[in-house]
Amino acid sequence: MTKRQDAVLTNARLVLDNQVIHGSVVVEDGIITRVDEGRSAVPGAIDFHGDYLLPGLVELHTDNLEKHFVPRPGTRWPAMAAIVGHDAQVASAGITTVFDALCVGETSSGGDRLEILAGMANSIREARSKHLLRAEHLLHLRCEISHPDTATLFKEFIGDPGLKLVSIMDHTPGQRQFTTIEKYKYYYVKKYGWSDTEFEKFVEKQTEASARYGAANRRAIVALAHENDLTLASHDDATIDHVDEAIADGMVVAEFPTTLDAARASRDRGMAILMGAPNVVRGGSHSGNVSALDLARDGLLDILSSDYVPMSLIHGAFILARAELGIDLPAAIRTVTATPAARVGLTDRGRIAEGLRADLVRAHDTGDVPLVRGVWSHGERVI
Repeated sequence: MTKRQDAVLTNARLVLDNQVIHGSVVVEDGIITRVDEGRSAVPGAIDFHGDYLLPGLVELHTDNLEKHFVPRPGTRWPAMAAIVGHDAQVASAGITTVFDALCVGETSSGGDRLEILAGMANSIREARSKHLLRAEHLLHLRCEISHPDTATLFKEFIGDPGLKLVSIMDHTPGQRQFTTIEKYKYYYVKKYGWSDTEFEKFVEKQTEASARYGAANRRAIVALAHENDLTLASHDDATIDHVDEAIADGMVVAEFPTTLDAARASRDRGMAILMGAPNVVRGGSHSGNVSALDLARDGLLDILSSDYVPMSLIHGAFILARAELGIDLPAAIRTVTATPAARVGLTDRGRIAEGLRADLVRAHDTGDVPLVRGVWSHGERVI
């Protein structure tokens, strides 16, 4: 049977594994079948006029879907409208594979995350089954171990074919993301408008919950993850002890280490270091922790995540490439394509190479913010 020729993309700057070349790519049946230097003479070839052709971006950790389910405090959006709107936003940012990070467990009473957890998961499944999505959506469960029901809630997801990644979170006051009570207080008082008394009661409650449930929940979730071949990530490691604990639990991704010591220990122990692209775009952490650019300068950054701003993923990669950090464009693009894909076992994407999925992005570099001018997901043009 003759293969259907989906597209010929030509006159592009192809960002390959270790070099940028002027060339063309042929896509057939959703697969990259040829990568050639030079311009194609095939009639109907799509002329990129010198724009970049990148692999489709792979996003491991974004809670952007939450903002579509709860666009304002106390406001709930219809589930299918929320997932379709979120999908359109990530696809238009060049993201063709997205791990929607769903929070299992809560860090404060009165939050939305427990209420919307099932709705978010079900909306992803339903939209996927109805072929409504432009990007491929997979699940990343962020497990808050200080919540009493976290392990029970996590078990309900076992067997979901979309579940690929699990991270262990512990937002107990005064450690990890907020290494001091002062930082913790500044964030939560500003977020919820608490009085000093209300904040003190919250800290007491969270500290008690962590002591009571944290260790048991961690053991249960780590064991289930290993039994079901799920990739494990640590979260907000601040100390060498945190990193050693992560290694003992078989974690392979270090999400958002908050200190230089933790990042160095993660690298020494073979973990891939993931940092937020908003940290790169803003030039620093919104929590006052270690700068992603400083880690990149020291060779301690492997993966970028858009976290809470989808467009920051491609923007952050281009900033890395022009920030005089010793990182060229192919290396910068690997942080948002090949490296995250490989760490979660997705060996069929993340690179422009024959035989791989035709997840591709056309990007125009303005010298400031890169513009996404076209997106192909498994060979189908979606943007």
